[in-house]
Amino acid sequence: MSAAGGRNWSDLRKRALTAGLLGPAALLCMWLGAHWWTTLMAVCAAGLAWEWVRMCGGSTRSRPGLFVPAAVLLAGAASTAGSFPTAMVLLLVGAYAARHSARRRGKVPPLWLAFGALYIGLAGVALIELRHADAAGRENVIFLFLVVWASDISAYLAGRAFGGPKLWPAVSPNKTWSGALGGLAGAMLVGALAATVLEPGSAGIRAALVAALLGIATQGGDLLESWIKRRFGVKDSSGLIPGHGGLLDRLDGVLAAAPVAALLSWVIGPGTHLWR
Repeated sequence: MSAAGGRNWSDLRKRALTAGLLGPAALLCMWLGAHWWTTLMAVCAAGLAWEWVRMCGGSTRSRPGLFVPAAVLLAGAASTAGSFPTAMVLLLVGAYAARHSARRRGKVPPLWLAFGALYIGLAGVALIELRHADAAGRENVIFLFLVVWASDISAYLAGRAFGGPKLWPAVSPNKTWSGALGGLAGAMLVGALAATVLEPGSAGIRAALVAALLGIATQGGDLLESWIKRRFGVKDSSGLIPGHGGLLDRLDGVLAAAPVAALLSWVIGPGTHLWR
């Protein structure tokens, strides 16, 4: 979430209550197994695709908007079945179909629809691939989300407490440098602690560095979503989550950090913790 300047804490209670309900539910699905996690991902992907198409001015009940959730869900199914190349092909085909159909109808921006299919779909596939690597996959996903949440919460608290110079006012007028630095520090601290709990004896410094990389990606995703919302002239992607807006508002950091985590997992090898 954004790191806002000033000291307006009026929405903190609603944010805390919502996070207190959604956070444990997500962690439970991560812990129970890949099938539970995949089901949660399917629900989130459908909601994210609906919000994206709606933000673009289209509808998922008819073409071309229907191609976005179709591509995302089919790619997720292919990834669950163990075919990553097929998932990527389905995303590309779906993005092309959305763009081509939008160009013919002329009611929604073709490139934005296509980008949404790739943006949401790639993150969804990355999260499925990351979680399906047995026990290490479960712990990697938990680590990823704890780091993202820590970055969001720390940025929010630091930004509200200290305020100061704006980070990028043309894109997001509320984000501050104090929030960005607080978010990075929070991500590194929680990353080091999480690695120690998930794998006793692991190198805390290495985990903090990996968390820093994911924290930077998280804040980059937050800025990207802020820029996109300004492009479409909306404050929130929807009102699905009280105190947080929509799924895109809440998962913007995850959408950016998940592909980075999945790529890192692929580089170090399957079944290995991200911080090893």
